[in-house]
Amino acid sequence: MSRIQEIFNIQYPVVSGGMVWCSGWRLASAVSNAGGLGLIGAGSMHPETLREHIQKAKKATVNPFGVNVPLLYPEPEKIMDVIVSEGVKIVFTSAGSPKKWTSFLHKHGITVAHVVSSAMFAKKSEDAGVDVIVAEGFEAGGHEGREETTTMNLIPAVRKSVSLPLLAAGGIATGEQMLAAIALGVDGVQMGSLFAASEESSAHADFKKRIVDTDEGGTKLMLKQLAPVRLIKNEFYQQVEEAEKRGASVDELKALLGSGRAKKGMFEGDIDEGELEIGQCASLINEVKPVAEIFKQLIEDYNQAIDSLVLKRC
Repeated sequence: MSRIQEIFNIQYPVVSGGMVWCSGWRLASAVSNAGGLGLIGAGSMHPETLREHIQKAKKATVNPFGVNVPLLYPEPEKIMDVIVSEGVKIVFTSAGSPKKWTSFLHKHGITVAHVVSSAMFAKKSEDAGVDVIVAEGFEAGGHEGREETTTMNLIPAVRKSVSLPLLAAGGIATGEQMLAAIALGVDGVQMGSLFAASEESSAHADFKKRIVDTDEGGTKLMLKQLAPVRLIKNEFYQQVEEAEKRGASVDELKALLGSGRAKKGMFEGDIDEGELEIGQCASLINEVKPVAEIFKQLIEDYNQAIDSLVLKRC
């Protein structure tokens, strides 16, 4: 049993991403019921909306689940108060420094994981007292680092810099990739895109279909001047690309992005003008399936990959 399985009390060392507009209570509870750790994505929720999702998740699963809190989003104080008052025991923080909130969460008996994009930030997070590190390579969807360090390079660097339990994230969607990450020294994996396309994801059906239809090379890391995010190449992406090529200012990019652009695309289903955040591994996802089936295939492929390597041993 890995340290991730022990610390989160889960059957499989698999955590779902706490994705905005995708990771509601249905997805979180389905992942937890399948043996992983499901996360509710607080980034797209007002405090009382989060409270509702937490309460529904409690009714839908008896297994552990957590909440992901992007620290760059508004109202972190209110979000943290909801988490504490509802008795959530696992929190993943991202997009900011964990120093302020880790001690606060620890005082309430909450296990803290933090998402990083470099070995330097991993060390700083360890020094801040977090319990688990998530090393996320630039293949990931959502907001990530500017360095464009791939998951394959990031994991060994982070593993050398910290001794904490470590999750790999970014571009992982198969059992074979899961095994490769574990071979590099992690204790488990966090998968976002794979579960964004699940039946239980709260994303719009048209967005899920677009994930399935995305081919190799169909995404690109954009908006580095604001907060780097990997986008599916649609009409909005083309507008961003054109603006960045002509040297648009930060203010111009903010105006182009506007407010609610991710909700428009991922939750409301505007596939052309919406901001469609997804990882490179979208090209490996070929079907929208229930979480239970995703887990079954994932674990089968993982075990078959192990058997294959045993047969190939020198």
